[in-house]
Amino acid sequence: MTQKEALDILKTGANVFITGPAGSGKTYVVNQYIDYLREHHVPVGITASTGIAATHMGGVTIHSWAGIGIVDSLSEYDIEAIAEKVQLRRRIEETKVLIIDEVSMLHHFRLDMVDAVLRYILNKSKPGMSLDELPFGGMQVVLCGDFFQLPPVSRMGEPMPRFMYHSDAWENANFNVCYLSENYRQTDDVSLSILNEIRSGEVSDEAREHLRGRHKAVLTNGFEPTRLFTHNINVDTVNDNELAKIEAPEFRYEMSSRGKKHLVEALKRSCLAPEILRLRKGARVMCVKNNFEKDYVNGTLGVVVSCGPGVDPVIRTVPNRDYPNGRTITIEQASWKIEDEGKVLAEIDQYPLRLAWAITVHKSQGMSLDAIEVDLSRSFEPGMGYVALSRVRTLAGLTILGMNEMALQVHPEVLEYDRKLRERSDEVLGIMAGEGESEIIKRQEQFLARVAPLHREGDEDFDDITGNSRAKPKKVSTYAKTAALVKREKMLREIAKERDMTVETIIAHLEELVAVADDDQLSLDDIAYLKREISPQHFNKIKNALEEVQEDNDSSDKPPLLSPVKEKLGPNISFKDIRLARVLLGYIKERRD
Repeated sequence: MTQKEALDILKTGANVFITGPAGSGKTYVVNQYIDYLREHHVPVGITASTGIAATHMGGVTIHSWAGIGIVDSLSEYDIEAIAEKVQLRRRIEETKVLIIDEVSMLHHFRLDMVDAVLRYILNKSKPGMSLDELPFGGMQVVLCGDFFQLPPVSRMGEPMPRFMYHSDAWENANFNVCYLSENYRQTDDVSLSILNEIRSGEVSDEAREHLRGRHKAVLTNGFEPTRLFTHNINVDTVNDNELAKIEAPEFRYEMSSRGKKHLVEALKRSCLAPEILRLRKGARVMCVKNNFEKDYVNGTLGVVVSCGPGVDPVIRTVPNRDYPNGRTITIEQASWKIEDEGKVLAEIDQYPLRLAWAITVHKSQGMSLDAIEVDLSRSFEPGMGYVALSRVRTLAGLTILGMNEMALQVHPEVLEYDRKLRERSDEVLGIMAGEGESEIIKRQEQFLARVAPLHREGDEDFDDITGNSRAKPKKVSTYAKTAALVKREKMLREIAKERDMTVETIIAHLEELVAVADDDQLSLDDIAYLKREISPQHFNKIKNALEEVQEDNDSSDKPPLLSPVKEKLGPNISFKDIRLARVLLGYIKERRD
C-alpha cells in the first residue's frame, strides 16, 4: 500500500494500524494525518508507547494520556477513579482521534486498559449507550509500528510479553491494516534483500556471506561511521574516551526547563539531547531533532566547528553526494514540550545535539544513517539486529564488529502474524477500490462533519447544544489567511510560525490556493519568491526528476506523483522540497469544475 492510499483511509475516520518495514514512512504518514486534523481543528491525542517515541512525535506516553500509569491491571474502582479526574476526563471527552506510535513495544493488556477507560468515559456520556458497546468509546484510534522491531520490555523473571495484537481491543475495534510497501531509506538492492530475508525468518547463505563480508570492513563511501552498541555502558565509554582525546577547550551547555516537575523529568529521560551537553571543537555530533527549514534531520552527522559560552554551536556536516565538502550549520536551541489542549505543561530547551561516536541500538530507532559500525555480539532480544541493520542506507556504509545468532532472529510468532497483516492490508485495498473515489471522499467529508467543530456539510452550521440549524457565521478561511501572508512575501517558516502549523501544512495550502479558482487564489508569480527556500542545486535536480516522471504520466492534467520522484532523487532531498518545487513549476493546475 502506498502512503497516499493509507492517508486516504485515515481520513475516513476508520480505526487504522499503520505498519511496514523500517524506512517505509510510517511516521511520515501519521504526521501528515496529524497536520490534516490540525488544519481542520480536530482535537487529536498524540501518544506513543515510550517516552523517546513520544518525544519524537511531540506528544506524551499513552500511559500518561489515558491515566493508566504503569500498573498491569485496572479494577472497576480504578477506572472510576481515573474518570473522576476532571482534566483527564475533559481531555478524553474532547479528543476525536487518538494516535499511538511504536505499538510493537506496547503490552497487549495496556491497549485493553486504554480501551476500558475510553469506553467508560465516552460511552457513559452517550444517552442509552451501554458501557461496552463502542470500542474506544467511538473515538478513532490510529496505531503505528512494526512488530519486527523491538518488542515490549518485560521485567526480570517475567515471560516474553504478548504483542498488542493479542488484546481484546485489537479484535473488537476492527482495525484497517495499512501495510506500507515502499522504502525511502535503503538505496541498494542488497541491503533491502538482507532486511527482507530477516523479516522472512530465513536468512540465506548468500545474505550471511554479504554480512560476513562487512566484518570489520573499511568504509569507502566517504562517511565516518556512527558506532551502535546494544548496551549503554559501551556507548558512554566510547564517547567519553573520544571527547577526551581532543585537546581543544571543553564547553558545557546546560538544559533549561519549566513546568511540572514530574513531567519535566519525564521529558529529560526521553529526550535524546543530554541534560549537560559537553562539546569541543572537533567533536563528532549528531542532530537529534528534525529541522527541515535548516535542512537537517534526526540523524544528521557533523563535526563541531566552533562552540563557546553564550554562542550557538556551529557544525560542519559530513560530506555527501550533494555536498561533497559538507555544509556549515549554526545549531539553534530547540524545545521539547508536553502539551495538553494547546497548553504547555512542561518544556525543556537544549541544543539538539549529542556526541555521536557511539549510540545504542534502541536510541537509533527512527534514524537514517549513511555509515554505521555496529557490535551485535551481545544482542539479547529478537529484532535488535534488524533495527540496527535497517538504520544504514547502503551495505557500503556498514561495518560489523561482531554478531551473534540472536541478531538475525525475529520473534517467531511475528513471522506468522505478518502474513496475516499483509492479507488484511490487501483486503482493505480491495474494499477501497470497490467503493470508488467519490464514495471515499464522501466518507471523508462525513467524518470531518462529525469531528471538526468548524466543518459542516452544506451552507448551514449547527448549534452544538440544541442541534438546530443556524446561519453559518462568516469567517476567514484558513487558506485565505495563508494567502495573505504569501502576498506579503513571508517565508514558509515565518508563515508556519504565525499560523501555528507545520511547513508541510503551509505547502498543502499553496497547492490548494494555486489549484482553486476563487478570490483567494494565488498565481505562480505570487509564490515565485519561495524558490529561495530550495537550494539551486536541489531545485534543478527536482525539476529534472519531475519532468522524467511526468513523461511517464498517463495524463498531463495530473501532477507527477511524489513517490516516483523521491525514488529518483534519493534520501538527501526531502518530500517538502519536492512538493514545493512541484507547485512552483506549475504542475499543480487550476481545477475546472
